[in-house]
Parts: sequence; structure tokens; C-alpha cells
Amino acid sequence: MQSTARPTWRDYLELCKPRVVLLMLLCALAGMYLASSGSVPLQTLILGLLGIALVAGSAAVVNHIADAAIDAKMARTEDRPIATGRVTNQGAIIFSAVTGIAGFAMLWFFVNPLTAWLNFASWIGYGFIYTMFLKRATPQNIVIGGLFGAAPPLFGWTAVSNSIDPGGLLLVLIIFVWTPPHFWALAIERKEEYALVNVPMLPVTHGEALTRLHILLYTILLLVCSVLPYLIGMSGPLYLLGAVLLGLGFLYWAVVLVRNRNPRAPMATFKYSIVYLGVLFVFLLGDHYLAMSSLEPVPQSVPLQMQRIGV
Repeated sequence: MQSTARPTWRDYLELCKPRVVLLMLLCALAGMYLASSGSVPLQTLILGLLGIALVAGSAAVVNHIADAAIDAKMARTEDRPIATGRVTNQGAIIFSAVTGIAGFAMLWFFVNPLTAWLNFASWIGYGFIYTMFLKRATPQNIVIGGLFGAAPPLFGWTAVSNSIDPGGLLLVLIIFVWTPPHFWALAIERKEEYALVNVPMLPVTHGEALTRLHILLYTILLLVCSVLPYLIGMSGPLYLLGAVLLGLGFLYWAVVLVRNRNPRAPMATFKYSIVYLGVLFVFLLGDHYLAMSSLEPVPQSVPLQMQRIGV
């Protein structure tokens, strides 16, 4: 049933998926500070995060537009603004264009063109390649499409450094590996709904048992990847402690999923995965500040990783 109510600002905010964007901004913030050997310039910090948020919100609107028909058939998404008709397709397209162009321009003129182009590439990847093709084409949609959603820490990194460096790519790797177990847990919970709308999520096409095993394997890989920042000298003991404890918590839920004795495990795993990623990047930031307070003043041109190992 289509709504005849006029859209409110809350409807447009919901189109931007604000909770997802906030998590992205936390990851981008960590990327900014980890790329810096000192404080991040205020203009880069504020306008960089705002530009990233606007482009990400714009891509989320495209996702809402493309998925409106299937959203209306799923309990989790049936009340979304476009699915209910509170926001028209035309209104959503205009809103997406305005926010996307504003975010791109903000990054281009006030941060740097590299960060602007990376955000545009992510917008294309998530809004069109994943949403309009991959999501409906393959059960590996989350794995392949996860690359587009894993880029925020790299955006933050390039906003400060104006270059693509191994440290920024390592942060992308962590989120890339985190994405499949995060979303497959939700897919198990919503298996029947995905089957109803013909979206080939892994538990629909290959069954729950294989999906649960995949979640466990990816969680083990995530635990390994999450300690790499410490192993390469990018982060210190505080981060290592946090990464190991958080990883063991994720591993616990993955094992619970494989044992398949707790019907609430899929949703509990999904919720834990969100907490996991947010707190992991908080540990990255906290460890960074701890390291900065213990370092002797060095020229700003010396990379943080070299400062850590005393070069």
C-alpha cells in the first residue's frame, strides 16, 4: 500500500542509511589519523568527513531506488521511504544527485582530487555494479561487492596523504574480510525473504550449513588480518589486545553458528559484527594516540610507521 503522506526530512535521512554511514565515517577517521604523524588539519577533518558522508549517502539512495520493489516484500525493509511511496523515485534521484555532486565537489576542492575520485569509484561500485548487477547475479555478491564498502579508511588515508599506501590498503583488507561473515549472518536470518524476492544470497543457493562454515572460515581469516597492523609496526600492543579479544568474540559466535543449536545466533552474530568493527577502529585510534604521546618530536614528513620502529 502506497503512502500519500508528504516526505519529511527524516525520510530523506533514512534514505542515506545514517547508521551505516556513521560506521563508515569512524573507519575513515581512523584512516585519517593513522596516515598522519601529527594532528589532522581541521579543514581536511571536517570537510573530508562531510564529503565522504554525502557521497556515501548518495550511493545509499541509489540502493533504495533500485531495491524498492524487493524492499516492499521484505519485513526488514518494507517500511523504507521509497518502498512505501513516501518519497518518489524522482525526488530520490534529485536528492541523490545533489548530495553526490556536493560531496564530490567538497572533496575535490577542499581535500584532494584523489579522494574525490576514489569516492566516485565507490559510488559507482556500490550504487550500480553491486546493487543493480552483483546482488542479483551471484551468491558471491557480498564478497565481490564488499570491496566497495571496504574503502572508507582508504578515503580517510588519502584525504591526509594524497596517496594510496600499504597502510591504507591494509585497513581496506580488514573490512573486506569482515563483510561476508557480517552480512551472511543476516542472510541466514532472512533466508526465506531473500528467496521470496529471488536474491541469490549464499544460504538460499547453497544452504545454511555451507554458509555457516563460510562464516567460520572468514572469521578465522579476519582474526589473522586484524593483527597485521601490529605485525608490520603500524599499531602497538593496545590495538593488538583489542583485536585479539574482539576477534575471539567473533570466533565464538561463528562457532555457535556452525554448531547450529541456538536459533538466535544468526542475528546475535550480525549485531556483534557491527560492534566488532566499530570498537576495532576505536582501538586503532586509541593506540595511535598512545603511540603519539610516547614519540619524540620528529619532522612531519617522517611517516608514522617509521617513527614507530625508530627509523
